[in-house]
Amino acid sequence: MQYRKDKHGKDLSVLGYGCMRFTKKGNQIDIDKAEKEIMAAYHAGVNYYDTAYIYPGSEAALGEILERNAIRDKVNIATKLPQYLIKDGKGIDKFFNEELSRLRTDHVDYYLMHHLTDVDMWEKLKAVGILDWIREKKESGQIRNIGFSYHGNSDNFITILNDYDWDFCQVQYNYLDEVTQAGVKGVKAAAAKGIPVVIMEPLRGGKLVNMLPAKAKQIFAEDGHGWSPAEWAFRWLYNQPEVTVVLSGMNSPEMVEENVRTASDMSSGALTEKDLELLEQVKKAIRENEKVGCTGCRYCMPCPKGVDIPGTFACYNMMYIENKREGRFQFAQTVGLTKEPAFASQCVGCGKCEQHCPQSIPIREKLKEADKELRPLPYKLGINIARKFMFRARKE
Repeated sequence: MQYRKDKHGKDLSVLGYGCMRFTKKGNQIDIDKAEKEIMAAYHAGVNYYDTAYIYPGSEAALGEILERNAIRDKVNIATKLPQYLIKDGKGIDKFFNEELSRLRTDHVDYYLMHHLTDVDMWEKLKAVGILDWIREKKESGQIRNIGFSYHGNSDNFITILNDYDWDFCQVQYNYLDEVTQAGVKGVKAAAAKGIPVVIMEPLRGGKLVNMLPAKAKQIFAEDGHGWSPAEWAFRWLYNQPEVTVVLSGMNSPEMVEENVRTASDMSSGALTEKDLELLEQVKKAIRENEKVGCTGCRYCMPCPKGVDIPGTFACYNMMYIENKREGRFQFAQTVGLTKEPAFASQCVGCGKCEQHCPQSIPIREKLKEADKELRPLPYKLGINIARKFMFRARKE
């Protein structure tokens, strides 16, 4: 197993164990199976285990397994404050204490503000006293490192990143999400500040393995390395020195074995130009069904009316690369539920964006298409209701 340093010089395994996808037996986690998989990873050198308050049964299962095997102090637990459930300062302690109880521990090594998508979510937490709370918990040793997990656009990510002295951050990032969500821009911004980056969804929830088009699978199969699609995805991440830990929701011994092997023989800068070109071919094969040839360069931004042009196009393309439901879900997260509206319907047709687009995309026309498909009437109503609920709740 290889290791990279956290902000304070501590070794973290480059492969982290994502505990969201433990195998279920009926409605409960199969604790014995999960224990075998966790212990296999532990004996292979994995020392970072990620869970969250809202992962059903996950914190309790992890706590029980670590206690059973007397390894709590030999590993790092990462879990998360459900900030979306917080109404006042009292709620912070309530959730945190419950998590400590579930995890059977007196401290959390890496604690995250969970699922920030907008700067306003962080401002809401500050308004109920999160900064004083963090300081107290760090001084008492109950929290060793503080960070945030993020789903939103890169600009809001960087604003949050720069607003506090974070110990680490966690983002969705993979070879297909290079210019969406926090993206490479966010990853590099964090690394430039010396903030470790933990990666979630390296396989897009398995889609970069199970939902690859036949052409992409063929490109991988014909390469002489003999690497699986999953291994290619992990190697692309490990190739970047800015990446500290890559999480994997391992739920089989075979998955643990393959991911450990990859993490043990890969280092930053190891991929050749030929390897990177192959991945570009794979991305091209995946994107053959794209509706807009947007590269996410952001030369079209900022829009005078606040439209998130690249974010809208990324979600529109996702509807046809993966499926419509996933594209619309990502749109709601990254565009629809930001504090300041960023909808394509705000476009007034000024054409400023098209003057700067290196791909010569008819942006105004494509925005209308994208908005129509991303926000059919039921989704439009749902997003509007969610916006009213979220932003009213934050003012209370």
